[in-house]
Amino acid sequence: MQATQYDAIVVGGGHNGLVCAAYLAKAGQRVVVLERRSLVGGACVTEEPWPGYRVNTCSYVVSLLPPDIVLQLDLARFGYEVLPLDPLAFTPFPDGRSIMWWYDPKRTAAEIAKLSTHDAFAYLDYEHNLDELVKIVRPLFSMVPPLPQSLHPQDIGEVLRMGRHLYRHRRGLARLVDLMTLSVSDFLDCWFEDDQVKGAMSPGGVIGAWGGPKTPGTAYVLLHHRLGEAGNQRGAWGFVRGGMGRLSEAIAASARSSGAEVRTDAAVARVDVVGGRAVGVTLEDGTVLRAPVVAAAIHPRTVFLDMVDRSELPRDFVVEIERYRTRGSSAKVNLALGELPDFIARPGTDPQSHHVEFEICPSIEYLETAWDDAKFGRWSREPMADCVIPSVKDPSMAPAGRHVMTCFVQYAPNELAGTDWDQEREAFGDRVIETLATYAPNLPGAILHRQVVTPLDLERTFGLLGGNIFHGEMALDQMLSFRPAADAGAYRTPLAGLYLCASGAHPGGGVMGIPARNAARVILGDRSGGWRRWLARG
Repeated sequence: MQATQYDAIVVGGGHNGLVCAAYLAKAGQRVVVLERRSLVGGACVTEEPWPGYRVNTCSYVVSLLPPDIVLQLDLARFGYEVLPLDPLAFTPFPDGRSIMWWYDPKRTAAEIAKLSTHDAFAYLDYEHNLDELVKIVRPLFSMVPPLPQSLHPQDIGEVLRMGRHLYRHRRGLARLVDLMTLSVSDFLDCWFEDDQVKGAMSPGGVIGAWGGPKTPGTAYVLLHHRLGEAGNQRGAWGFVRGGMGRLSEAIAASARSSGAEVRTDAAVARVDVVGGRAVGVTLEDGTVLRAPVVAAAIHPRTVFLDMVDRSELPRDFVVEIERYRTRGSSAKVNLALGELPDFIARPGTDPQSHHVEFEICPSIEYLETAWDDAKFGRWSREPMADCVIPSVKDPSMAPAGRHVMTCFVQYAPNELAGTDWDQEREAFGDRVIETLATYAPNLPGAILHRQVVTPLDLERTFGLLGGNIFHGEMALDQMLSFRPAADAGAYRTPLAGLYLCASGAHPGGGVMGIPARNAARVILGDRSGGWRRWLARG
């Protein structure tokens, strides 16, 4: 039987795979997306574990997806709508005090002033400095990182382009070095004095990270979460109306409108290689598909260690991929609620602005202690939690008068000492609820249904190896040209025709689509100037 022929095969139907396929199809390529699950979206999905309750199983807010991708793929036409968050978050403290984090820095400073006048003024300076760093880092996301060992004119051109950009912003480079090397604790110490203020600001530096607030390098993650935009507001976050899965569905619809084929229940068994070149894939059911381009929108270790015969790859490269760190630290607890949390710090169960998103992290020491548990293979007995209740802004997420709440929790190491997640799942969920109940005592009695998503679930169901939500740690040695390895840091790989286009490539994790768009640019450039022709067509 003759194999079906395409111009490009995209392995993985997460949001990045769909974005890559949409750009390739828009450029006139015949593309197929292969997703092993029965629905598209990868970790950017909305499911209904209980009738009438729509739950964002993994990803739960959007910001990093650039407005130009939204416009170029016409996602609004296909149902994508963002509901910006303002306030951005609410932090209650055990002593009954709290901070509301507003989009307007002056308004937030007024909240901080209730705890520390010094830190209120410092916050305005801090926000200005972060905005300046964003101006340096954000343009780097859209650049194709040069291969460090290459003398190819294209790579030299990228080095010069990056060098010109950094030279223009040379006054901020010292602070950028601080950001890339300091711990989030040391970075916040540069501005703030109050333990509660610093504690409330620290979660952004460790979300998804294998490290605590005093671990060097965690300060960058703080900035990574500031690089996006929601509802035309820079640095803001938002809900997707109807759930995160609506975003994935909109991208899939955009890809289909340009001619892409999207297959679900289509698990890839291997990438087929002939003469050092990827020539297509074979599915687990034996179906053979052929294309001169295979774009992998899945974890890089899965691609190179499971789907490609290692004998087809350079030995040094295989070793580097084997050493690529992908340790996870996060879990989710998703809840259906009969009533909203009644916070000691801000009482009331009627929907209020502080119910939309709240964070539990009262101090740096609290967060460091939570990390101490994880280091030794235990889930945190006093966990940090970032909780959202999207049904407050979007009633379509739950039945009338009911709500859904999703809790992103750290720390939850993938490997537990002396036990496993199948045994610890419910005990962990119980401890998360007990922790939240110290701030909102009515919460345990308000819970109608509960779903605990462990790091093991993230690996088994969503292919997030080690439970790492970013397809690999966001550390300095695993960024830019070295993500995931020096010979695969510019979307191309040692195998001709095989490309990476997901979070395991530059610029890393988050619901952003940028790795996919960058990869599509590289693929189309390799295919005789297709990217330039597409740009010329507008």
